[in-house]
Amino acid sequence: MSIDGIEISEDDYPEMEAVAAIQRGLHAFNQEMGGPYDREPVTVLARDAGETVRGGLLGLTYWHWLFIDWLWLARDTRGQGLGSELLRRAEEIARQRGCTDAYTDTFSFQAPGFWERNGYAEFGRLDHMPRGHSRVWFRKAL
Repeated sequence: MSIDGIEISEDDYPEMEAVAAIQRGLHAFNQEMGGPYDREPVTVLARDAGETVRGGLLGLTYWHWLFIDWLWLARDTRGQGLGSELLRRAEEIARQRGCTDAYTDTFSFQAPGFWERNGYAEFGRLDHMPRGHSRVWFRKAL
C-alpha cells in the first residue's frame, strides 16, 4: 500500500537501522516536547557469596522520574526484605539525581502487594492481560 508516495509494508524481522530510525525519531520528538531526557540507568544487584546474581532491579531515571523496569529475586530469596532493600537503594539513587517520583508496572501474579507495602499506589490497570490476570501500574512520590 502506498500513501502520497510512501510505501507501507510489514516486516517480521526489520533491520536494525529501521528500528533505530523509529527510536531516534520518537526520542527526538519527545525531547523537543518534554525537554532533554538526561536518561541514566539504575542497576542494583543482589549477589550471593559466590558472586552469583540472585536478584536485582533495573531502571532508568529521566525527566525527574525513576522508572523501575525490572525487579526480580530468585524464589528462595523472596520474603527476606531483599526486594525492599533493592527498591530503597534505587529510590535513593533517583533522589540523588533530582527525581521527585517513581513508577512501575507489574502483573497481578507478581506480588502487587509488595509495591503497596513500599508506599506505591495503583494508578492504572488492564484487566485480562493475560487472561485471568491484570497488568497494574504503580507510582510513588519520592
